[in-house]
Amino acid sequence: MQTFKSIVAYDGTEFAGFQRQAQGQRTIQAEIESALSKLGWQESSLKAAGRTDAGVHARGQVISYALRWRATKRELTNALNANLPRDIAVQETERAQAEFHPRFSALRRRYRYSIYYAAIRDPQRDRRAWRVWPELDVKRMNKAAELLLGKLDFGAFGTAPSESGNTEREIFRAHWERKKQTLVFDVEATAFLYHMVRRLVAAMVSIGNKQTSVEDFRKFLEVPLKGWERSIAPSSGLSLEEVTYP
Repeated sequence: MQTFKSIVAYDGTEFAGFQRQAQGQRTIQAEIESALSKLGWQESSLKAAGRTDAGVHARGQVISYALRWRATKRELTNALNANLPRDIAVQETERAQAEFHPRFSALRRRYRYSIYYAAIRDPQRDRRAWRVWPELDVKRMNKAAELLLGKLDFGAFGTAPSESGNTEREIFRAHWERKKQTLVFDVEATAFLYHMVRRLVAAMVSIGNKQTSVEDFRKFLEVPLKGWERSIAPSSGLSLEEVTYP
């Protein structure tokens, strides 16, 4: 029996999230486990770097699983993809140490949030980005993004995975960049709270359209007991891009 690590990409639009749920709910985990079972996989559950929400996408989700496989790693990737639906694809596979865990072994995770500018909705772009109109003040948004760097308590923007968990996280990168008619936010941290990125994005969009000041945003970081309750950015714009390991 060998432990394998695979990098997975998916379009999360038609899924109820990554984690396996009640029967009848289509999830990323259930689809991958179904594909693995056809190759002789016998574990009760695969392991993953993160449990993305319904509608959230990924280019760099990481999973691990134990499997008896005598062919090459490339052939394993191909065999999985032959049994996966069109909106999920394994990008690459490698052997890993038995103790490897995609979540607990990770050093950093990087997400990207995409926004597009348009007065009229575009059904195709709506699958992968949040439509905003009129255009936003990106300089104001980046002033807010700079406040996120370092180790802070983000309790105002998310909840811990468990009741006993803390809400302190360390962010290494947080920046908005304009690319033609698209605006992207790249954020990299040790880990993230539940809904943290989408609430931060919503707050910074509110700053970009001048409904919220940068100073008000700072107060949410300084006094995390006061939570951001105004809005949350749509899941369609969010993608798990990369997970970094030692």
